[in-house]
Amino acid sequence: MRYFNGTGWLAIFTGTETTIGRTVDVDAWDEASGVALVVDTQRGMRRPVTDYPDFSHLERADQVVSAIPGGGWRAYWKDEGPDNGPLTEQVLAWLVRSKGRATPVTVDAHGHVDDAESADRLIPPGED
Repeated sequence: MRYFNGTGWLAIFTGTETTIGRTVDVDAWDEASGVALVVDTQRGMRRPVTDYPDFSHLERADQVVSAIPGGGWRAYWKDEGPDNGPLTEQVLAWLVRSKGRATPVTVDAHGHVDDAESADRLIPPGED
């Protein structure tokens, strides 16, 4: 699934001898310094990105500003189904991003949710 978060920013870390490179959601901004904060799961607290020796840079992430029901739309892939055959999944919802684009989110027969941006086609309601 695409990178979505509430702040619209990601912190990129290159890795060290003991940790791999990673992308972490910026959780907030320090009000005094303006530095991006990320959640340190090992310490159970927010920390400034500048506290990490392998901090590289920030990148924009998409912000979801709304979610609307799928409305009967379906996503179709020509060769993602059983035996590389066709696959059709219901669009559960549309995630509307801050820049106006909508991302279809599907649910499969097992209840797994994922985006359908790689679909070969989106089928409108009532069309086969």
